[in-house]
Amino acid sequence: MNDKYQIDAEHLRKIREDILDSIDEELEMAIDDGENENDSLASPEERQARASYFRELLRLQGELVKLQDWVVATKQKVVILFEGRDAAGKGGVIKRITQRLNPRVCRVTALPAPNDRERTQWYFQRYVTHLPAAGEIVLFDRSWYNRAGVERVMGFCTDDEYEEFFRSVPEFEKMLGRSGITLLKYWFSITDDEQHARFLGRIHDPLKQWKLSPMDLESRRRWEDYTRAKETMIERTHIPEAPWWVVQAVDKKRARLNCIDHLLGQFNYHEVQHAEIALPARVRNPDYIRNPVPSEMVVPEKY
Repeated sequence: MNDKYQIDAEHLRKIREDILDSIDEELEMAIDDGENENDSLASPEERQARASYFRELLRLQGELVKLQDWVVATKQKVVILFEGRDAAGKGGVIKRITQRLNPRVCRVTALPAPNDRERTQWYFQRYVTHLPAAGEIVLFDRSWYNRAGVERVMGFCTDDEYEEFFRSVPEFEKMLGRSGITLLKYWFSITDDEQHARFLGRIHDPLKQWKLSPMDLESRRRWEDYTRAKETMIERTHIPEAPWWVVQAVDKKRARLNCIDHLLGQFNYHEVQHAEIALPARVRNPDYIRNPVPSEMVVPEKY
C-alpha cells in the first residue's frame, strides 16, 4: 500500500473505538428494552448467549448492508409489512434492520390515525404515497391491515368497509407485484402471558410509559376479539403472490434474528463490488487562519 494511505497506531485506535461504539449502540438499545437488567447476576451461560446474539446480529446486519447495495444497484422496490399485537416486538426488529442502513434507501413508515380528509379517500390512497421508487426499501410499522385489525375490533369501520377491504386487498397486493414491488408480510406472534408481562413492564418503567396508549390498554381487554380478527385476516389474505410469515416472538432476540435471516433469504442478492476508495489529501492554504469559536457558544463539557 502507498505510504500515504498507511494507517498508524493512532488511527487504528480510533477505528477500533468506532467499532466498539457501534457495538455499544446495540447494548444501549438492549438496555432500553430492559434486556440487561441485573446483568451482574447473569450466569456464564446467559452471558455467552448474549455475546452469541450480538455476534450473529452484527453478521446479519452486515448482510443487510449487502442487500441494500444490491437493491440500489439493481433498482429493486421492496415493501415489508410488520404486523402483530401491541408489544409484540415489531419496533425492536425494525430498529435492528434499519440500524446500519442508509435512511435514504431504507425508510420506516408508521402512519397515525387517518384525519377527516383521509377518511373520505380510497382506503389504500394514503399508503400508496409511501411506496418505494426504484432502489428503495420501505418498512411499514403497521400497514393497510389496520382495517382488518384495530378498525374491525374497535368499530372504526363498517361491516361493508371491512368486507370491501378483503375483496380489494388481494388485488391491490397482486397489482403491487405486477408493478415490480417485492412485498413481504410478517406477523409477530406472542402469547397472552407475554403481552401481559410486557405491558406491566411499560407501566412501571417511566421511560416506556409513552408507549402505552388508551387504545393499547383496550386491546389488552379485547385479546380474544383481536385473535379472531387476526385469524380471519390471515385466512383471507394469505395468497401465493403475498403470503404471510409468522414470527414466533415471545423471545425478542430470537425473533429478531429469525426475522432478519428469513428476510434475507427471500432475495437472490449478491455483494455489489465498489470501486476502491482513496482518501484525498486535504488542501492546505497558508493564508487560511481558523477563527476561534466564542466561548459562550461552546457546549459545557460536563462528561
